[in-house]
Amino acid sequence: MARKALALVVALVAAGGAVTYVAQDDAEKAADIRDLPVTRVEAEKESVLVADEDRRLNQVRAITADAPKGNSGKPFRLATGAGYTLVLTQRALPYTVSDLLKLAPQTFVRQTGDGSYLLSENLFVTPGATLSLYNPGGLTVKMASSPTGFVSIVSFGGDLRLTGAGNATVKLLSWDARAGKTDLDPRDGRAYIRAVGGKFTMDYSEISNLGYWSGRTGGLGLTGTDRPNTGATQAEQQEKAQTAGENSKNKKKIREKIREQARQERQQQNDKGDGDVSILPPGDIATPGQGDTWTVPDKSFVTVQITRSRIVGNAFGIFVSGANGVAISDTSVEDSLLDGISLHRFTYNGRIERTISKNNRGDGVSLARASHDILITASTAEGNGGNGFSLNGQALADGASAAGESIEPYGNNTIQNSVARDNVRYGVEVLGGINIAVQNNEITGGDMGVVVRQHADKVTVVGNQVKKPRRQGVSIRDGVRDSVVTGNVIDDPVTGVYVRDAGAEVRGNTIQGAKLHGVSLVGGVAGSVVTYNVVTGAGPSAVDRARSHGDTSVDHNQTFGWHDTSSLWVQIKRIARPLTLLWLLIIFMLATSALQARRRRKFGVKRGLNPYDKQVLMEERPVR
Repeated sequence: MARKALALVVALVAAGGAVTYVAQDDAEKAADIRDLPVTRVEAEKESVLVADEDRRLNQVRAITADAPKGNSGKPFRLATGAGYTLVLTQRALPYTVSDLLKLAPQTFVRQTGDGSYLLSENLFVTPGATLSLYNPGGLTVKMASSPTGFVSIVSFGGDLRLTGAGNATVKLLSWDARAGKTDLDPRDGRAYIRAVGGKFTMDYSEISNLGYWSGRTGGLGLTGTDRPNTGATQAEQQEKAQTAGENSKNKKKIREKIREQARQERQQQNDKGDGDVSILPPGDIATPGQGDTWTVPDKSFVTVQITRSRIVGNAFGIFVSGANGVAISDTSVEDSLLDGISLHRFTYNGRIERTISKNNRGDGVSLARASHDILITASTAEGNGGNGFSLNGQALADGASAAGESIEPYGNNTIQNSVARDNVRYGVEVLGGINIAVQNNEITGGDMGVVVRQHADKVTVVGNQVKKPRRQGVSIRDGVRDSVVTGNVIDDPVTGVYVRDAGAEVRGNTIQGAKLHGVSLVGGVAGSVVTYNVVTGAGPSAVDRARSHGDTSVDHNQTFGWHDTSSLWVQIKRIARPLTLLWLLIIFMLATSALQARRRRKFGVKRGLNPYDKQVLMEERPVR
């Protein structure tokens, strides 16, 4: 098997194309293939699979929106392409494992060997419905996932709950039934879980080896709703507009007209090759009757609560966008093919605490643009292939755009009392934004400790302990203004604090064992202040500002523990400045004058005296 795996890897590399991610090895399954380069052909296939899933969900949403309320509480099944989708409709009581056994006796089957359940049908949870996966003795759901196809659990505006207990964990994983093992290869698509709007709750649960290619299909995708522009939802919008001022007699006729229009739209989509979608009577499940249409919620945010859980081996560990209220605590995210925790666009009011994100191929925790008011506390990012923590607060646009995005930066994000350890890139990276705080963190290893750039404003880097970065401990650069770097302890950097083309107040830091510079100012650094820092180490200079310009204040720094290793000529050039040379010339002239005066005194020459004043005329005596 090892030779076959090696041959596959060699063949894929020979085929060419960009490598996008690597599938992680599951030690328990003793997988043979660890590195899976993705060729261009395979990448295109994955993107097509994402588009197919979007199309399927749009079709299911359209039909569900047009389904009659009179059938409320009676689920139905849709034939969607080559598979089936079980639609769980609105009702007061949650759907449970026992309900799934009755509604899908052929596609939700208990396995005799380990007592797990094999799910081989898509599940779709509608608004007003709740799917609660729980079993008093623990629950394992194997989601069918193989080269021939995969299933998903999608909640659209509903309530999806994975709630285990301390000794009864809920587990969901991808499963290749033919191979009898977990599906570790995402190149042909893979089973996933997604909540679109509504609520998602996860407690004492484990999700492993799910997802592929995109955030929304990345394993655990939690996103806001985005209504399609075609299908029944468009007709529903027209219905609302047309029936607003009509009396009750005309409303029924208008509804019937709108429903017919929606059916025609869906038929046109099917004629264009979007796939055949039909309502089928799956066994004892009743076919929907006629009545009022269901309402689809307008664009809304998803609410997320994840506690005491574990996510392993997903494409994206946790992907969140369009969310208002995100709480992730006491959770571990490991071995993701991309980012561990990704808070994407329009994620507000989030809190990540006591969470570990480690050994992910991308960033440990990533806050993308338009995410704001996020607090990360008491969390750890370790051994990730990108940054430990990334906070991107840049504006969505820098001018007029097709989508009309805002040009204002985002911010009010804080990372505190956390640990970033041995990440390949940076411990913490701040990209733009406003009102960002990086405080009281422990950052070890990596290329740099804390990096702030891209015109970030009002950033405080306070009280952090940075140990053994490969280059710089704290780097402030590229247009950053009104930033404060204070109270940090930086051990064994090449350069302790690096400021380039930015403005920063570097005050009260302790830099120990620097190998090049303690503090370095480069480029336009007008307004920067470097004061009351304690700098030890060995290198050309403790405070380097030879390459900077602009008015700066550098004083009261303690550099007595610095060993200057620069050459004599460098030291001469360092002091050979015009004003310094002028003072040296004045001192030289004064010294020369003093020396000449001393020499005169030595030889009995005094200034202001006649040198012949001791000579007297000879006494005149008469001649004899």
